[in-house]
Amino acid sequence: MLRHVIIFNALSVILVASIIIVEPGPKYPPTKGEVWPKPQQQIKRDTYYKLRPLAFNFTVSGETCHILKSAINRYYNVIRGLHRIAWNHIKKHLKHTPKHTNVTDVNFQGSIKELQIKIRSPCEEHPQMDMDEVYNLNVSAVSTLSSDSIWGALRGMETFVQLLYLSDDYKAVFINATDIVDYPRYPHRGLLIDTSRHYISVSNILKTLDAMEMNKMNVLHWHIVDDQSFPYQSEKFPQLSAQGAYTPSMIYTKNNINHIVNYARDRGIRVLPEFDVPGHTRSWGVAYPKILTKCYQLDELIGLGPMDPSKNITYKLIGELFQEIQQLFPEKYFHVGGDEVELSCWESNPEILMFMRDNNMTKTSDLHAYFMNKIIPLLGENSKPIVWQEVFDEGVPLRDAIVQVWKSEDYNTLVQILKAGHKLIYSASWYLDHLQSGGDWIDYYKVDPRQMIPSFHAKVNLDDIVGGEACMWGEVVDDRNIQSRVWPRTSAVAEKLWSPELQHHRYGYYSYNPPQDVFHRLEEHSCRMNRRGVYAQPPNGPGFCVTE
Repeated sequence: MLRHVIIFNALSVILVASIIIVEPGPKYPPTKGEVWPKPQQQIKRDTYYKLRPLAFNFTVSGETCHILKSAINRYYNVIRGLHRIAWNHIKKHLKHTPKHTNVTDVNFQGSIKELQIKIRSPCEEHPQMDMDEVYNLNVSAVSTLSSDSIWGALRGMETFVQLLYLSDDYKAVFINATDIVDYPRYPHRGLLIDTSRHYISVSNILKTLDAMEMNKMNVLHWHIVDDQSFPYQSEKFPQLSAQGAYTPSMIYTKNNINHIVNYARDRGIRVLPEFDVPGHTRSWGVAYPKILTKCYQLDELIGLGPMDPSKNITYKLIGELFQEIQQLFPEKYFHVGGDEVELSCWESNPEILMFMRDNNMTKTSDLHAYFMNKIIPLLGENSKPIVWQEVFDEGVPLRDAIVQVWKSEDYNTLVQILKAGHKLIYSASWYLDHLQSGGDWIDYYKVDPRQMIPSFHAKVNLDDIVGGEACMWGEVVDDRNIQSRVWPRTSAVAEKLWSPELQHHRYGYYSYNPPQDVFHRLEEHSCRMNRRGVYAQPPNGPGFCVTE
C-alpha cells in the first residue's frame, strides 16, 4: 500500500498505512514425526531410517494375547496407509523420478527392519483405573518396545507409528533414531459423549475410540440417556427405549454395547456408563410416568419433573436397571449423575412436601441428599460411584465416590473436595459445547487441574485429582459434525493430562500461552488423524494436509 497525505486547510493529517507482508505457506508449518501427546522423556537423533512395509515386521518376544495381536494388525494397516500416500506420489511423478536414487545423506542409516515388542506380565482382561501405561521405546534398525503391561505396549505402539513421517516430496516414509521413556501424569484421561440430545451411531462411537487411542486417552464417559431420549435398550424394561427413544432405530442394543466395550478394551480404553438421576430423566417417564414428580404452578399441573424420591417404585426400577447395566459394562465405576435437579418442581408438589415433613426435611436439597443416599447403595459391591459436584455441594455422604467438577473453575472448590477426602475428576474448563472461534484449543491447553491449586495448600494431596474429561454435550452435535467439533480441540486436553508438567509458579487459576512447538506439533497431529479417518478440523488457520 502507498503512503497518503491529505491536507485540510491549516490542519495536516497524515495517514500512513502499515505494510503487511504475508509469506506463502501454512501459518504454522507442521512438524515431522513428532509425538502427541508429548512424551515424558525423549531423545531424538538426526540419524534416520526408511520404512518399507514389505521388509518390516512387528515381532513379539514376551507375553502375548488377543489384544496385542489385534493391535499389531491395526498398526500394520496404519503403516500401509502412510506408505500408500508415498506410493501414490511416486506413481503421479513416475516419469520424473530416476529409476535409481542414491542417498548420500550421512545421517541415513538404511531400512528399519522390525519392532520387537516385549510385555513382561500377562495381559489383563480389561483396562481399569490406575492401569500401568509405562513403556520404553528405542528406535533403530531393530527397534524395541518394552512394558510391564499390555496397556503400556499399546501406548508405545501408537508412539512408534507417530514417529513415522513422509519425506519432503511425499515419496518415502522415514523415522528418526529415538529413545523414549513415557507414562501419563494422570490415570483418568476422558472424553464425555452425549447420545441423548442427538443419537450418535455405533460407527461414529467406534471412530471416536480410534481418535482417543491416537491421543492416548483412556476413558469414554458415555452419557447415554437424558431428558430428550432413552436410547439404551433394556431387556428387563424394554418400554424405556420403545417409548423413550427418538425412533426404534436410534437405540443401543446389548450387542451394540458389547461391541463398543470390546472395541474400547482393545485400545486400552475404559467405557464409563452414566445414567443420570434424579434429574435429566424426562424420557424415563414416557413409559413409567409414576416414577417422576408432578410439577404444579398455582395448583395447576404443568408437567413432569425429576424422579419422585417418595415412592418405592422409583428405587425398585433404578436398582433393577442398574444391575442389568452393570452386567454389560466391566468398568468398576458407575456415574449416577445427580446434577441440575429441578428443586422447584419438588417444592410445588403437595405430596412431596408432606413426605419431607414426615421425614424431618426442611429444604429440598435435603431431599436431594436423601435420594442420592438411597440410590448409591443400589450399585452394591460391583461398582463405585462417580457423581457430579452438586451431590458433594449438598453434603451427601459419599464414601468412595469420585466427584466430577463442572460448575466452577475456582480452585477453592477443588480444595474443599480434596480436604473432604474425595478423589475428583476435573471438567469445568473443558466443555467442548462452549464454542469459540477456531483455535480455542489454546484455552483448553492453558489448564492443568493440579496446577490450579496454589502451593500454599501443601496439605492437599494433588494425586487425588485423578484426571479430567473434555465434555461434548450433544445439543448441537450429531453424526455429521461430532468428529470435527471434538478433534483436535480435545487433543489439547489429552496432552495436558499425559505430558510433563509445564514448570511455572502455582498461584491458583492462571493463564499462559502454549509453547510455540505445540502449534506446529498439533498441525502434524491433526493431519495424522485425518489420514487415519478422523475428520479433525484445522487447528490454527491456513495450511494443508496431504491425505492421499
